[in-house]
Amino acid sequence: MTRNYSVRRETADGVDVVRLVDAARAVEVAIAPSVGNTAFEWKVRGKNFLHFPYTGPAEFARQPRFCGVPFLAPWANRIDGDAYWANGKHYLLNGELPNLHRDGNKKPIHGLLTYSNLWKVVKAKDDDRAAWLTSRLEFWKHPDLMAQFPFPHTLTITYRLHDGAVEVETAIENHGVEPMPVGIGYHPYFRLHDVHRDEWHVHLAARDHLTLNAQLIPTGESKPVEFADPHSLSTGQLDDVFANLIRDPDGLARFYVEGGRERVTVTYGPKYTVAVVYAPKGQDFICFEPMAAITNAFNLAHAGLYKELQSVAPGATWKESFWMSAA
Repeated sequence: MTRNYSVRRETADGVDVVRLVDAARAVEVAIAPSVGNTAFEWKVRGKNFLHFPYTGPAEFARQPRFCGVPFLAPWANRIDGDAYWANGKHYLLNGELPNLHRDGNKKPIHGLLTYSNLWKVVKAKDDDRAAWLTSRLEFWKHPDLMAQFPFPHTLTITYRLHDGAVEVETAIENHGVEPMPVGIGYHPYFRLHDVHRDEWHVHLAARDHLTLNAQLIPTGESKPVEFADPHSLSTGQLDDVFANLIRDPDGLARFYVEGGRERVTVTYGPKYTVAVVYAPKGQDFICFEPMAAITNAFNLAHAGLYKELQSVAPGATWKESFWMSAA
């Protein structure tokens, strides 16, 4: 008998790709480990529900920009200056190193690993219940990374295809002697195909809408979510940060976008406590971004304005998942 789940190793113009396949449900997810360990295809019945404006992974590798499912670490979103606080100590960022990225306001953004080629595949397997890819990045081995974030750790990401859904599991192992703050996140780009973007409707599973300044950095204040449920994207764009997520009895929070008949749902595990939702006007994508902390969390926590910053104890491992499903 042919096994339903399978893993395929491919090469596209020199770029290695791992493809996970669920034949019974016509679902595939393709990941390029050497380009930030980015998932760039998530096909359901032949349609890619990820925004990927390239002809293939080789073009993406030559001129990468945000699309697919980017991983953001060791911090997601912005830091309000070229320094941050951790464990009561002030750490400076080195703007001369090429791994520091900045937004339009010259603020450090999205960590150090965007499009990194340092990921190594450690397992690509399938069995009767799932197909999965596990990749690892040993952060502590790289001086340019440690110069910016001197917390020795290892990152392990597993993409797992099971029962038609894609689980993205992240583990952070702290090898150091001090707690390591956790500010990671993901920035997945989703799209629908059956109706125009302005006919998409969004469910925001959150109670709190964070107040941002002109540079999109939280002020420490929030207000109740004022959007309709569901919220129509015809009313304008979203670029908002949400907290105090509404969780179902299983402890998971579910955000979704739906069009005519299509729906994409992103399910947040308990340690993803923040959701950034980004849907710019005139673009046919929406981002539901699972975050372990709010924007600028390290500095806001030091200032006493953010009480929920997570950390990994010395010798311990932080682990959490989010899930993507389409109907």
